[in-house]
Amino acid sequence: MQILRFCLSRLIQLIPVLLGITLIAFLLLRVMPGDPATLILGNRGTADDIARLTTQLGLDLPLWQQYLIFLGDSVRGSFGHSIAYKTDVGPLIWERLWATLSLVGLSTVLAVLMTVPLAMLSALRRGKATDQGIKLLFIVAMSMPAFWLGVLLVLLLSIWWPIFPVSGYGDGFFERLHHLFLPALVIALGTSAVTIRSMRSSVISVLSAEYIDTALAKGLRRGAVLRRHVLRNSLLSTISVLGVHTSWVIGSTVVIESVFAIPGLGNLLVSSISARDYPMVQGLTVTFAVLVVFINLLTDLAYQLADPRMKLS
Repeated sequence: MQILRFCLSRLIQLIPVLLGITLIAFLLLRVMPGDPATLILGNRGTADDIARLTTQLGLDLPLWQQYLIFLGDSVRGSFGHSIAYKTDVGPLIWERLWATLSLVGLSTVLAVLMTVPLAMLSALRRGKATDQGIKLLFIVAMSMPAFWLGVLLVLLLSIWWPIFPVSGYGDGFFERLHHLFLPALVIALGTSAVTIRSMRSSVISVLSAEYIDTALAKGLRRGAVLRRHVLRNSLLSTISVLGVHTSWVIGSTVVIESVFAIPGLGNLLVSSISARDYPMVQGLTVTFAVLVVFINLLTDLAYQLADPRMKLS
């Protein structure tokens, strides 16, 4: 019941935030130099074509009226009419949304599966060769640009050893999982490079706490102490780092989706910018921002699951 009240409270608090997001997304394209209709049509547009497109986009209306129309479209989920795709923006975003969420979700799962055992091992072998090897591995992974790491993994695991598909999304759950594993691994390696360092520091700090010595002195097995006390108390800072990094990943899937030809929001954003599809760019900007806001909400809920002593407010 407390979690439900917290969620409702946060959702109410998010209303002004979401309004601010729509306002910023609306104004960003209006402050760009040049007339949007002229930029869209380019040199091939005549004066009549520019005037017609200006009326179609509602750019001849007062600025406040344009924003209210955009806000109404956003509330209905249509976000206006796409110039390039000749359809409402909302349904097309909804169709592409699941590919991006699947990619981000799978990459988060892989990052957690790598972070927890490797961070624990690195902390328990502090200063030894194992610790140095783990740190070196993920420093190298973090230093590589995502597109370069993606190309290397494609060469290694798709061409030299044809284990995973080079690109695409696939059909059905298991086929899509197979197609998404490689791009998700690229994202997960970058995420793990950050979260392993955070969790390693937390584990080292918890291991030096007096209650760990007390638990061992009482005769509890070392594995139980590590699982029940060390791991659980080391998760809070890691959850925070993971939440922030996942928010960043949401907006950075553009590169990975382009490299692996995944029909997600990032790929759609690239093509929409190239086509100067302003309504689509506005809708995608709002969508990315809303996803980041809700990831922050899920991060707060994860705090509660990791440590029930924390009060939600």
